[in-house]
Amino acid sequence: MEKRELLYEGKAKKLFTTDDSNLLISEFKDDLTAFNGAKKSSETGKGALNNKISTELFKLLESQGVPTHFVAMLDDNHMLHKRVDVILIEVIVRNIATGSLSKNLGIPDGKVLPFTLVEFDYKNDELGDPKLNDQHCLILELVESTQELDQLRAMARQINDILRPFFKEKGLNLVDFKLEFGKDADGNIILADEISPDNCRFWDIETGEKMDKDRFRQGMGGLKVAYEEVLHRILGEHS
Repeated sequence: MEKRELLYEGKAKKLFTTDDSNLLISEFKDDLTAFNGAKKSSETGKGALNNKISTELFKLLESQGVPTHFVAMLDDNHMLHKRVDVILIEVIVRNIATGSLSKNLGIPDGKVLPFTLVEFDYKNDELGDPKLNDQHCLILELVESTQELDQLRAMARQINDILRPFFKEKGLNLVDFKLEFGKDADGNIILADEISPDNCRFWDIETGEKMDKDRFRQGMGGLKVAYEEVLHRILGEHS
């Protein structure tokens, strides 16, 4: 399968058409952005690591009954996947308070939440990805019904129930993460985009070390090493 026309270029990926109208190719970029694009950089090899990590996690989720857009990893930087009609809602899953949750609501950083919190953000860079409630989603016609919102929440919790214990076994706390969904050619809601340290927060269980894009956001350095460590642990190569 070969890339054809450039369909879309985002902050982390380029999207290309293929000879099959139902299949697309994503090219994972080395670009880094934070704070809605206000901070930018690049890290050689970051895109390949995110592609490999996403591939392993999509395979894991598929094996546990979660439908995804994943088809195959073509090479280090390219993933073949189903074409979806993207739902413009970012589904945020939080297990531990940090980042905007702590900043906006005053919940102490690092506090384990009494239950998993699922939030919706509007996938709109120009507006800064604002928070959404169910009525907002319906007014904006981002979904067809409240049942679809319930399905997004249920799928997000199912994914969390699979990934959280998986990463715990690898010595990592899955603090929070962002999911994106879309509808396939048959109208089914499936998981799309990627699952990587770009859109997940991982903290080492023993040391509390941050193993995700917060290393870039907070100017800590060592981002590629952290991403490599996450991949090694997923693959069972951590000593």
